[in-house]
This record gives sequence, structure tokens and C-alpha cells, in this order.
Amino acid sequence: MANTFQTQLTKDEAKQQITVVREFAAPVDRVWAAWTQPELLDQWWAPKPWKTETISMNFSIGGTWSYAMVGPAGEKHYCRADYSAIDAPHSYTGLDAFCDPDGNVLPDFPRTNWHVTFEPSEAGTKVTTIMSFAKLEDLRKILEMGFQEGFTIAHGNLDELLAK
Repeated sequence: MANTFQTQLTKDEAKQQITVVREFAAPVDRVWAAWTQPELLDQWWAPKPWKTETISMNFSIGGTWSYAMVGPAGEKHYCRADYSAIDAPHSYTGLDAFCDPDGNVLPDFPRTNWHVTFEPSEAGTKVTTIMSFAKLEDLRKILEMGFQEGFTIAHGNLDELLAK
């Protein structure tokens, strides 16, 4: 049976935040693992037909996840997430950025502070992602780059992974 959950995105320009809420039909421990283990992240994080390739991951406070988003023609966009808080399996906080292949942050792209929470729900797990930006212009740029569409597709990928 197909999953009927919807990705809900709201933007609060006054707070320079985007909030994304999504439920998944799996227990918290499985959803947490899918968000925090590179072998699972690589299976769902990028919106198809793109894929994610983890370069390295140290999921700990002060650690970094370095990865590439790989397009269908082999093009690569590099990213990193720097973890600042982890309360397993309830929440984590990290600063996301586009970077060069060596992990140096690209200054022309916004950095996004992610605070992701995982809580039991009737359906399985409710994940709430609060994304905060330094400037309103950064929030708008992320949305113009297709974040909402891409993250919605990625959530569908995660549904497929959790159904296995």
C-alpha cells in the first residue's frame, strides 16, 4: 500500500525560518537511523534521479558529514553538515553548507542551521525540521533552488527505504 503522508512546509519570513513536518510509517529508532547513518542516508537523501554519495561522516557533536549530490550525467555538488548538538534518538542540530570537493564552504550559497526532531506518532514517527537562516534572502534563495520539491521527493525515497 502506498504511503499517503504529505510533506508540510511552512515559511516564516519574520523569523527567517522554514519548518518541514513529515510523518513516516516506521518507529523512531528506524527513522533516526535513516537520518544519521551514511549507508542509509545515501539511499534516500537526494531527490531522484540524483543520488547521494557520502565522502565521510562523523555523527557526533563537532563532527561533520561530507557528501556529494550526484546528478544523472555524473555532475557533483558537494555539501557538508557540521553537527553542534545530538540527543539520540530525539533530535540533532547541524549547520549545512554547499562546499568545494575539499569541504571548503562556498560563500555564494546560504548556510542553513537545521534542528531536526523525532517523536513517536500514531503513524510511526513525526519528524520536524526547523531550518534557520542568517538572512531572509538566504531563505528565499534555498526555496528558489527547488528545496521544497527536492526534499519532498527525498521524503518519498525515505518512505520506500523504510518499507523494505
